[in-house]
Amino acid sequence: MGSYDVSDESPERRFRTLFISDVHLGARGSQADLLLDFLRYHDAETIYLVGDIVDGWALKSSWHWPQSHNDLVQKLLRKARKGAKVIYIPGNHDEFLRNYYGTHFGGIDVVENTVHTGVDGKRYLVIHGDIFDLVVQNARWLAHLGDKAYDFAIQMNRFVNFFRRMFKVPYWSLSQWAKQKVKNAVNYIGAFEQALAAEARRHDADGVICGHIHYAVIRDEAGIRYMNCGDWVESCTALVEHDDGHFEIITWADQLQKPAAVPQVAARAA
Repeated sequence: MGSYDVSDESPERRFRTLFISDVHLGARGSQADLLLDFLRYHDAETIYLVGDIVDGWALKSSWHWPQSHNDLVQKLLRKARKGAKVIYIPGNHDEFLRNYYGTHFGGIDVVENTVHTGVDGKRYLVIHGDIFDLVVQNARWLAHLGDKAYDFAIQMNRFVNFFRRMFKVPYWSLSQWAKQKVKNAVNYIGAFEQALAAEARRHDADGVICGHIHYAVIRDEAGIRYMNCGDWVESCTALVEHDDGHFEIITWADQLQKPAAVPQVAARAA
């Protein structure tokens, strides 16, 4: 995807707002190089980093910080210096930053959560979402175990897609497929969406924008617009708000093709 002749100084597409979550810098599965590539061609007036940008859990287990991870941090800081408003909302994997609410790092504001106002005046609660995950909150050991299992799935995913690229077959996500097929995973996603919609309603908001479950979607949940950014470990998706106010999920996962918009449909299986 680095074949496009677009400089860092003149991104191909500019948006009113860009939402990115679950990059997991420090984890071996992080596709920081693809996000760096994405940011070369996309810019926004306001950038929300919706949690788990850095993976403190992975870094505690074993140090992994390649040059691409450092380059991505520098890229975000550069965007802030050039005038973009950058807001960082920590998640559970970068919870060490929750000790720094209200502070600024290189022009990046760290907050617990915030409300984003759309072009049409609608209010959207922006929050990572892990506080509504009962496993994370009440059984952290199980959450860490699940994290290891997820890492294994990502390694298998890379193996499968290595051969798919050889035969010029589009990218395919093993864990995303499993989430859609396994009933318990589907029920978990549904419960998560309902809990976030209820929290948005409690804040008197029209919608909620979150991350955490690595499942990008735009849908309505009981009269509340629910939008999840997805992740930059496997699906490589970002949520954007255009100047006319409409929201869209963009995927950057398939390195064989130019980026294309993901249809704004409910991705949850029945």
